[in-house]
Amino acid sequence: MDIRKINDAISVAPQLMIDELPEVAKLGFRTVINNRPDGESFDQPAASAVAAAAQAAGITYHHQPVTSGGLTVDDVLQFRDLLANADGPVLAFCRSGTRCANLWALAQAGHCNPDEVISAAANAGYDVRGLRQILQSGF
Repeated sequence: MDIRKINDAISVAPQLMIDELPEVAKLGFRTVINNRPDGESFDQPAASAVAAAAQAAGITYHHQPVTSGGLTVDDVLQFRDLLANADGPVLAFCRSGTRCANLWALAQAGHCNPDEVISAAANAGYDVRGLRQILQSGF
């Protein structure tokens, strides 16, 4: 597993596999958000299988499929709502973690210090500098 901590509330990761969910729980994550649509690649487990494994490990699970390269304002607002109402810490995953890092950054838009958001993402290995203007102005 390649879990990258953004801050104390959220970390992101590439695709989680079914057998990794017990370890995710042992690491203290209370909520998992899956941002991959089913069938995005042939080797990913179905969201329903990930949900069952998360439930068996005692983790709250949300499936919020977001198309790679096609983030919408609605996607960001839904992610913001999931984070606001989640038992933390949260682990969000997608194919590489980038989609989740972008969703997190955009969920901060309009009520954040853009430099702090960009720095937190960079410390986790994600470049969100291109989102600076949206982070400053919001939606």
